[in-house]
Amino acid sequence: MKLSTALLLVASMVAPALASAASTTEGSNAQLTSELSNKLGVQIHSVQPSPVAGLLQVMTDRGVLYITEDGSKLFHGNIYDMNDRMKNLTEASLAGPRLEMIKPLVPDMLVYKAKNEKHVVTVFTDVDCGYCRKLHNQMSDYNDLGITIRYLAYPRAGIPSANADEMQAVWCAKDPLKAMTEAKSGGNVKAASCDIDISKQYNAGRAIGINGTPALILEDGTMIPGYQPPEDLIKTLD
Repeated sequence: MKLSTALLLVASMVAPALASAASTTEGSNAQLTSELSNKLGVQIHSVQPSPVAGLLQVMTDRGVLYITEDGSKLFHGNIYDMNDRMKNLTEASLAGPRLEMIKPLVPDMLVYKAKNEKHVVTVFTDVDCGYCRKLHNQMSDYNDLGITIRYLAYPRAGIPSANADEMQAVWCAKDPLKAMTEAKSGGNVKAASCDIDISKQYNAGRAIGINGTPALILEDGTMIPGYQPPEDLIKTLD
C-alpha cells in the first residue's frame, strides 16, 4: 500500500485520539508528536506552523505531514501557492532540512569531482535504474561543465533487498568509484563489509521526500526529481 493511501486510512483512525492536542503550545505539540509517532509509526523531527492558517507542518522520517491544530484531520501531499506561479510550498520547506540531513553523510558520499568545480550536486542513486545509469555514463560531461557529482545510496527495492546488498557492496569496495561504474554497467560487484551503512543514506532520502531515482539535491537544498542532461542541469545551476 502506498504511503499516501496508508496515511489517509490511518488518519481516520487516529483523529479521535489526537483531538485533545488542540493548541499550538509547546506542551500540546509534544503531545501531538507522541500521538503521531505512536499511531503512525513515524519519527517526528519537528512540528511548526504551516503556510496555511490552522494547519501544522510535521517533519517526519517519511517526509512532510500536515495536521489541523485541533488534531482532527491529517493530510499528506504538497501545498501550492496559486498567487506565486504555483510555487510548491512543501518543497520549499524541505530545502533547509535536506541540507542539514545530508550533512552528516558527506564522509560516505562517492564523489566524482570536477576539475574546475563550479557547482556541487548530490544525487540519490540506484545501481539498477535506467536513468541513473544514463546519468553515470555522462559523468565526464557533467564534470567538464564544472559540476561535481556526489552519490548517496537509495536502493529502490528498499532495505533489506538484493538491490540494497549490491549497493552496500559498491560502497564497501576497495575502489567504490570503479565499483559503481561496474555495477551500473550490469556487472557483479563482490560482496564486502565495511563501517558504512547505506541504510542511513536511504532513510535520509525518505525523510527529505525522495521516492524515486535519480534525485538531485542542489546546493540550496532544492530537489530535482529525475534525470537531467548535463546541458540542462548547468543552465539550471547557473
